[in-house]
Amino acid sequence: MSFTLSKVLLEQIHTHAAASYPEEGAGFVLGRLEGEERVGLALHLAPNLREQAARARRYLLDPREFLRAEQAAEAKGLELIAIFHSHPDHPNVPSEFDREWALPWFSYLITSVRDGQATETRSWRLADARIQFVEEPIILKE
Repeated sequence: MSFTLSKVLLEQIHTHAAASYPEEGAGFVLGRLEGEERVGLALHLAPNLREQAARARRYLLDPREFLRAEQAAEAKGLELIAIFHSHPDHPNVPSEFDREWALPWFSYLITSVRDGQATETRSWRLADARIQFVEEPIILKE
């Protein structure tokens, strides 16, 4: 179980996360399943619709944006495989709020942003019992 993406795609996630600072930035990763491996091939950026006062610690994706991301994936012959978001000035581990709202099938890429600079991204999957996240390694390709 791992998540593979290009260095370019990771850089795009970091750029979006840094540009969203001090709020959480979010979006979708489109890609393919290759056995237990998920391969990210494209991004679909999405606005954070959480109320202004809560955006520094929470994100909210519009269901219509979710649908647009699925349609974009289908148009490219891909699938919606992950949701990414940032944690401004906070570690890149899932919060209890993240766990409560997560869906077991998706990977969740979380980027820590410190003082406006994206520092590190980690990938997580919600265990089928929905009681905890399990970290999956990120494999970077050229």
